[in-house]
Amino acid sequence: MLFFNKKTTIAASGILQGAADHHSHILPGVDDGVETMDEALRILAAYEELGIKELWLTPHIMEDIPNTPDRLKARFAELKKAYTGNIVLHLAAEYMIDNNLRKLLDTEIDKDSPSFGRGTSNTCDAEGDKTTEPQEEISLINNCPSCVRGASNAVAEGDSPLLPIGNNGKHLLVETSYYNPPIKFHETLKQIKSMGYYPLLAHPERYMYMDEAEYRRLREEGVKFQLNLASLAGGYGKIVKKKALWLLEKGFYDVAGSDLHCEDTVEYIISCRIGEKEVVKVGKLLGKHL
Repeated sequence: MLFFNKKTTIAASGILQGAADHHSHILPGVDDGVETMDEALRILAAYEELGIKELWLTPHIMEDIPNTPDRLKARFAELKKAYTGNIVLHLAAEYMIDNNLRKLLDTEIDKDSPSFGRGTSNTCDAEGDKTTEPQEEISLINNCPSCVRGASNAVAEGDSPLLPIGNNGKHLLVETSYYNPPIKFHETLKQIKSMGYYPLLAHPERYMYMDEAEYRRLREEGVKFQLNLASLAGGYGKIVKKKALWLLEKGFYDVAGSDLHCEDTVEYIISCRIGEKEVVKVGKLLGKHL
């Protein structure tokens, strides 16, 4: 006898009612995501209609997009002032595992020393990582000139150079190149954990260099995983879909997110069709709060 996994759209499934989106690029004008305040407000209005209750804004921080906490907090304050809806908004960041992150981690460790704020590091590689090639997105990529102007990594004394995710501030959302592991990958994850954070790996299903053994190793090392919703519907291709289904079946995911970059992909994501067997599991992920 054949057993069929009947499919339904994400919108029709009802799993977005009361959901928490743990990954988005809706904070306007700071990275390759949403460009304008008006677009951000329209997306938030659409999210309200879908029943989403909590949203983490996670702009990129990497060598190619050297955002700083001060810049992102200022823009976040502007968004909160302009938004009058009921979704609970939070600010965090998505960190590429590269030399920039290692400098920030070293700054966090050394912030009580006289050299705090100088942006120096004794552990980074002189030539830098080759891990910041343009990332393939299902959304339209529109690079805002203001987000790559080369902001300083220096931090005022007493402030943290990091923007963690989660209500307890104990998780750090990180990513890597889709095709190659970063230099000192596991060493950097270990350093993050030694500082009291849980590494939360964004969309692990999208990393072509990772296999089942690597996923198991990361889970054993205490790394948490965040699912991109569109991955389950083949939004990034068949290989990514297969890996996402395997990770979901193994119970390796901890939370889920849209990874939304622009208004045009709201409709695409909610119209993605996923199997009813997956709906229950994804619904639980969307209901989780770090």
